[in-house]
Amino acid sequence: MPASAEPATSGRLTIVLFHSVCGLRPAVHAAADRLRAAGHEVIVPDLFDGRTAGSVPDGILIKDEIGKEALLKRAVTAVAPYSDRGVVYAGFSFGGSVAQTLALSDEKARGLLLLHGTSDIAEGAVAEDLPVQLHVADPDPYEPHDWLNAWYLQMCRAGADVEVFRYAGAGHLFTDPDLPDHDAEAAESAWKVALGFLADL
Repeated sequence: MPASAEPATSGRLTIVLFHSVCGLRPAVHAAADRLRAAGHEVIVPDLFDGRTAGSVPDGILIKDEIGKEALLKRAVTAVAPYSDRGVVYAGFSFGGSVAQTLALSDEKARGLLLLHGTSDIAEGAVAEDLPVQLHVADPDPYEPHDWLNAWYLQMCRAGADVEVFRYAGAGHLFTDPDLPDHDAEAAESAWKVALGFLADL
């Protein structure tokens, strides 16, 4: 989608959607198209420069090879043309952790939509009245219950307005139809709730 620094029109959000460790796969483009069909502008950065993986372990190798600092720099660069208008940060798994990091450092952030992933929250982080919605498998080997409970409490202490939706029996990346984790029922349920969340922002 062409880059634009023009303000979003009324009711139309600018959403920056970050891919998982599996890279910018077709499922991410399909998700962006779903959001565009709901009337939003969607930016989909490719933090892996075209590289993709067929599994989370393979994707982690790519992520680690590029390195955390380089990936965060790429993410910040991708968001920069849009951040003044106030964007919604969103992401899948690893992309969720990137989205969360950026949202908590952006006073103009409109919202944070997390699918399958969270990140550490810095001590003293402030997210006053930031709408946050998380969709995660239950159980999820990458987002265990103890971690999620602590994450939720920290987010609330930071001032965020947090909702967590858990999907029993689903795989980690259950919204990606091309991966073994896919759960069609859980995916459709998550998207229905997520679109309602965005519509209310």
